[in-house]
Amino acid sequence: MTLNPRNLIFSMESRVNINRNFIFFLFISLSFGVFSKDSDKPIFIKASSAEIDEIAGLSIYQGLVKITQGSLIITANEIKVYNDKKKISKVIAYGDKANPAYYKQDRKLTERFVEAKAQEIIYIVNDEMVHLKGEANLIQGYDSFSGNTLDYDIKNDRVIAKKSEEGKDRVKFKIRL
Repeated sequence: MTLNPRNLIFSMESRVNINRNFIFFLFISLSFGVFSKDSDKPIFIKASSAEIDEIAGLSIYQGLVKITQGSLIITANEIKVYNDKKKISKVIAYGDKANPAYYKQDRKLTERFVEAKAQEIIYIVNDEMVHLKGEANLIQGYDSFSGNTLDYDIKNDRVIAKKSEEGKDRVKFKIRL
């Protein structure tokens, strides 16, 4: 993925903090996953504030953040976007019990989408993995999964569910054949 903060509608210094509602519109080719129909689309980011540090390779968006690119939607209270050598490497979305982070995207091989909610969603772009932590729920087509921690392998369209570290919360599945 290519991230070039100079492509924003308005110019910024290397480190800037914006404290008003805004919309970023990036005309760059980014890939949030393996869905080529999405990777060619522009990214829209809405938030109440943003802090972009080009030198550190970190952008922090706060206040009912919404990122969209084609069929991809990520919403959260706060989203951190990490980039390495002008390519996005990781996206972390933070929510809470009342307002969990949210991820939705069309699946490459089927008509149905993947939809997920958790207190924290970590998207490792190069590995094409989505990690869900804290009251995690994932819908994959007609099947649903819940547990303390869930991993979604985008490339292989595979879900990995784990119980909580304390062993109290077991994983739950609902599968439609």
